[in-house]
Amino acid sequence: MADDYLVRIGKLIRDARQHRGWTQSQLAEALGTSQSAVNRIERGNQNISLEMIARIGEALDSEIVSLGYAGPMHLRVVGGRRLSGAIDVKTSKNACVALLCASLLNEGRTVLRRVARIEEVYRLLEVLGSIGVRTRWINDGVDLEIVPSAELNLEAIDADAARRTRSIIMFLGPLLHRMDHFTLPYAGGCDLGTRTIEPHMIALRRFGLDIAATEGLYHAQVDRAVSPDRPIVLTERGDTVTENALLAAARHDGITVIRNASSNYMVQDLCFFLEALGVKVDGIGTTTLTVHGVPTIDVDVDYSPSEDPVEAMSLVAAAVVTESELTVRRVPIEFLEIELAVLEEMGLDHDRTPEYFADNGRTRLVDLAVRPSKLEAPIDKIHPMPFPGLNIDNVPFFAAIAAVAQGKTLIHDWVYDNRAIYLTDLNRLGGRLQLLDPHRVLVEGPTRWRAAEMMCPPALRPAVVVLLAMMAAEGTSVLRNVYVINRGYEELAERLNSVGAQIETFRDI
Repeated sequence: MADDYLVRIGKLIRDARQHRGWTQSQLAEALGTSQSAVNRIERGNQNISLEMIARIGEALDSEIVSLGYAGPMHLRVVGGRRLSGAIDVKTSKNACVALLCASLLNEGRTVLRRVARIEEVYRLLEVLGSIGVRTRWINDGVDLEIVPSAELNLEAIDADAARRTRSIIMFLGPLLHRMDHFTLPYAGGCDLGTRTIEPHMIALRRFGLDIAATEGLYHAQVDRAVSPDRPIVLTERGDTVTENALLAAARHDGITVIRNASSNYMVQDLCFFLEALGVKVDGIGTTTLTVHGVPTIDVDVDYSPSEDPVEAMSLVAAAVVTESELTVRRVPIEFLEIELAVLEEMGLDHDRTPEYFADNGRTRLVDLAVRPSKLEAPIDKIHPMPFPGLNIDNVPFFAAIAAVAQGKTLIHDWVYDNRAIYLTDLNRLGGRLQLLDPHRVLVEGPTRWRAAEMMCPPALRPAVVVLLAMMAAEGTSVLRNVYVINRGYEELAERLNSVGAQIETFRDI
């Protein structure tokens, strides 16, 4: 029995290593051991301690074993079931993490309503707590209260939690107003290839921030004599880049103009929140933002982030791939119009209600009723563009949708280096996806899905796409090591079960 567990653990480690793109030698170097030892571990021929398993999991950024809490580790999916009924879209993951970072601007009490209870939020709360910010869940765990301390202790930062989230990069904008020098761990998160932080630095240097990156840390120094003397032109119309510039401008005593800004959903939510803090922002929803900063922010604020358009797209895709009739409620339609236009051209049968406002009073919502449809491959390729184009995070869902459509669909993910590669995991479930290069994949449908057991891709959206395909496949599938899904979705399996899916969470050990 013990030998059997060693073999199973070894297989988990091997799969996690391969998904990270590492050789046995690279893992051995990270662990300070030999390649032959890693080989023995993966073949189940070497006893291994819990401490070593934890070290391997940290090196691979993969939850090999989970201790001390009851969170799910794997998913067992009984596929081929039709969904029915209605399901609500949760609040935006990306807006919530931006607002958590923005709370560092405020010396007063911040309450965020219906915050997504996901791993990405938990990691940021661990980081905030470690540096002295008091946070607690209130109103039966639905809302979040945040009270920053007068002094932040960056030397006590929880580096492990910080390295497991990309969002830590958005601490730079608020912190440059609070201290003259500080250090932050390198940003982590999904394994999506190399993504430079240079666009952040170009924007934040205009506020006097200088960064030196050494030994896994960003070493920040702030020159108070430097301030923007002309409009800031972002070299990348990125969401987090725009958010960092907004966070820096919010407490800059003067007017800051940000050009080539993202106008995406999480940026708009951040702008609405800054206005609640007393910071005037002109041009919300456009690519030019004018921020009227205030040097001190000390207000008690209560804000409700809007719903997540990417989760909405996930749920629409779930209905399409499983050929189901499903109503997706509270869809932020402004940020899903291009996707729905493409789906309509492919033949999607759906209705939508009149628009109504989200709890923030600004974002427009609808309810979508999706019905089984006979889809045809689109004439043009599927590719992302900055808002109001097709959202980069929604591109992977079109891989599963294209797989059930008649014909061939070219998907071009030009933003990320590795994500198109992860989409080919659908081939394990019967898909016919041909990788043309690291950014382009050709999908041929329709697909006769088949059940499989496989490792969860290390990137959030491709991981969910694999789960949706498993839901469509007749038989029982197993998706292992689903931490990455919990980073971005709250109780996804349970919520899908509420509309007819059959997904069970379990652990090996």
